[in-house]
Amino acid sequence: MTSVQKPQRVLARDAEWGALAQFVRHPDPCLRIGVVSGRRRVGKSFLLRAFVEAVDGLYVTAVAEEGVVAARRRLAAGIARYAGMPAELMADTSWESLLATAIELTSAREGGAPGVLVIDELPYWMAHSPEVPGLLQLLYDRSQSGEGVPGGRVIVCGSATSVMNELLSGTKALRGRAALDLRLQPFELGTTARHWGIEDPGAALRVHAILGGSPGYRNLANVPAPRSAAELDDWVPATVLDPRQALFSGSEAEYLLREDPKFTGSALHYAIINAVANGATSPAKIGGSVERPRTSLTRPVNGLVSAGYLRYDTDPLWDRRPVITVADPIVRFHNLVTVPQRDLVDTGRSAEGWRRARPAFVAGVLGPHFELCAREWLRGQADPALRRDAGTVTATVVNDRKGQAKHEIDVIALDRRAGRAVISVVGEAKATMTRRSQADLDRLDRLKGLLGEHGHDAASAVLALFSMEGFQPDLVDVARRRGDVLLVGLPSLLGWEEPLVVPRGR
Repeated sequence: MTSVQKPQRVLARDAEWGALAQFVRHPDPCLRIGVVSGRRRVGKSFLLRAFVEAVDGLYVTAVAEEGVVAARRRLAAGIARYAGMPAELMADTSWESLLATAIELTSAREGGAPGVLVIDELPYWMAHSPEVPGLLQLLYDRSQSGEGVPGGRVIVCGSATSVMNELLSGTKALRGRAALDLRLQPFELGTTARHWGIEDPGAALRVHAILGGSPGYRNLANVPAPRSAAELDDWVPATVLDPRQALFSGSEAEYLLREDPKFTGSALHYAIINAVANGATSPAKIGGSVERPRTSLTRPVNGLVSAGYLRYDTDPLWDRRPVITVADPIVRFHNLVTVPQRDLVDTGRSAEGWRRARPAFVAGVLGPHFELCAREWLRGQADPALRRDAGTVTATVVNDRKGQAKHEIDVIALDRRAGRAVISVVGEAKATMTRRSQADLDRLDRLKGLLGEHGHDAASAVLALFSMEGFQPDLVDVARRRGDVLLVGLPSLLGWEEPLVVPRGR
């Protein structure tokens, strides 16, 4: 069977496109069901529309707050257009008949080429017709037993992550029946820069730190993307800090938090997210912020993690040390920048509000985001030889027993073995306006020694420095002589050039 060619307008997404093509082209003659999910603005509909066009399938989308009769008629009209027949022939047909007809039409194509039925924003239908997943289960089971619809491919998609996750859980209808569970993620740093057409690395990092990699935000901006980091002083007040714009961080953050029906109207869930955005990274700290016992927060925190609002990581060097962060950068920006300057923003003085907020932006938004980008680069873009056998790339802390202090390690790559860690990379990522110097390398040497004192194998670990503004010449000379140092500038994180110094043998 011929391959499914990805159109040029679909940026990146090679792995996702390949997964969709593999799902549709599978030789199984029976009906197959796939699930695609992801946060709003991440590009699900754009990708699926392009894929449906490439395989000549049928794309239908549910509409929010549309009643059951109107929804069925909309589906019927879509089927009629696809089949080239009068719409009235499908009028007043049941969900079961409509779904069976759509599957049959998309599977019975000339030459046996792959076809697919895509149902986008399925949770909108489920709000008034919760039986739809069960009907898909019924059609699937009939196909498996040789009755009813002989084959076909169906992909259901939605932005309400908690609803989509539950489709495949427990005793739900599609449990054990979906062959594809594709969760679309935002673009990484370099792809986001290409998507926005930003050629300056400093501007690209800052836009990514504010909005993340969700491609849908570009169309909401009514001014051109900043061409330099300096232009951000005009771009921010005109977009994310302008209450008249759709990209305003206050309204967008609220929109994201209300998109999932499971959390709509829950003051506790909003309070937890706000606490995390303001620096509460553990259940104890969150409990202190919202004035609740930490034991009472387990379920709501787990629910927010499952739905994609929060990210929950554990420190591999310290048992039971969780690190909880906000998943959406725009939510973090809203809490750390917009909320403290809300009076100025609401009275038309956004430029002044941004000027006052810049120190908080650098410390609370840009710095942590640069560290995250460094870890993601090492995890997914760097030469795998740098990580060696490391299965985890994360951040951690290490105790200095003599100095009675804790030191943060921004980037560490390790493999856990028999109660100790074999460490391949120890790194520091700083989004400061100064170049990294020999003192930064000396600090990494000290951290490497502390890890060894704690019983971890760090003897052959690479020392990695990630810098937003580059490196001092003497540091570059030392790094090249030593052969165990990695120097990565911002252009390298974007994938625009190779790291300045790479350890020998890597």
